[in-house]
Amino acid sequence: MAVIVHIDVMLAKRKMSVTELSESVGITMANLSILKNGKAKAIRLSTLDAICKALDCQPGDILEYQEDHDTDE
Repeated sequence: MAVIVHIDVMLAKRKMSVTELSESVGITMANLSILKNGKAKAIRLSTLDAICKALDCQPGDILEYQEDHDTDE
């Protein structure tokens, strides 16, 4: 996956639990876990907005792009 999600890092910096973030954002624990573990294929901008508000951060603080490197070339 080319986009890396750093929600766990921001949670640690803000000393907030996944449960607290889930309740603050209004997203289920299961969906937050999928996002946090990098298994999500998409995220709504409204969800990203709510996460950034709850964590007092910018989207770039929790999302990072890394170019995929194919080893088959």
